[in-house]
Amino acid sequence: MIAYAVTILFLLLAAPLLTGVIKSLKMVLLYKRPVSVFQGYRTFSKLLVKETMLSAESSQITRVAPYLVLSPLLVALLFLPPAVSGAWYVSFVDAFTLTGLLSLSTFFLMLLGLDSASSFGGMGSSREAFIAAMVEPAMVLTVFSVSMMAGDLGVGAAGVNLAHRFPAGHTASFVFAAISFFILLIAENGRIPVDNPETHLELTMVHESMILDLSGFYLALIETAASVKFVIFASLFASLFMPFGLELPLLAAFGVFALKLLLIALAVALIEVNTAKLRLFKVPNLLGIAIVFSFLSLITFYVLGA
Repeated sequence: MIAYAVTILFLLLAAPLLTGVIKSLKMVLLYKRPVSVFQGYRTFSKLLVKETMLSAESSQITRVAPYLVLSPLLVALLFLPPAVSGAWYVSFVDAFTLTGLLSLSTFFLMLLGLDSASSFGGMGSSREAFIAAMVEPAMVLTVFSVSMMAGDLGVGAAGVNLAHRFPAGHTASFVFAAISFFILLIAENGRIPVDNPETHLELTMVHESMILDLSGFYLALIETAASVKFVIFASLFASLFMPFGLELPLLAAFGVFALKLLLIALAVALIEVNTAKLRLFKVPNLLGIAIVFSFLSLITFYVLGA
């Protein structure tokens, strides 16, 4: 139980650091002076002391929604696969529950964008709904497929089973699911080529347009939710699709887990540096690839057994 609590605390504390690492790596790869990897913590502390300003058109939804955006993600953190062997984990949460929690957070974020009655907020919410409608079915199919390969529909138990008994006979299905999930990781976290988290241009922004009217403590909650969401996806990818290191001693297992998260951050940074942002109506082509690979994973597993 102690290892379980330490893992949750580690992921919470590492969430801003992981996004800071991505920003710093991108600057290094672009031959620019890198920002500090601890910039996320500094931004959070600044926002806590800033005044919270709200639109005159906003209702009580704006005052409540930031908490409701973060809360499902904190609950989802409790259901992730363990990072070390022997640690307690929740074994009954399946792909539908986990996807539902992530979708619930997205729903309240879209509601927050609409409540300010600004054209930017409504535009961002409609774009987010457009993307989420294609991400969620692919997410369910991908996690369900890898859970079937692991022999348990519970996400936590699937991560443990994969670490102890890797399905070498289903390598093709496993690779298809990994490709699909990595595309979803990029799309659901608003990274390039789906969205650009560092721009405020009307033609490109999705996530940023929904939170333009927020400031102070409410903005700190939303930024925290964004970093927690990324660390949830990174942790799922590390546990389900990089299932090694769980059997090591406690400190070594934590070190391997942290290294896997850093490798995922490096991969995201490399993709963002070498890829241009897609036009909005080209995004379904990318997400269609994720859906196709998730279906291929299931079909290959059930029909071919490969």
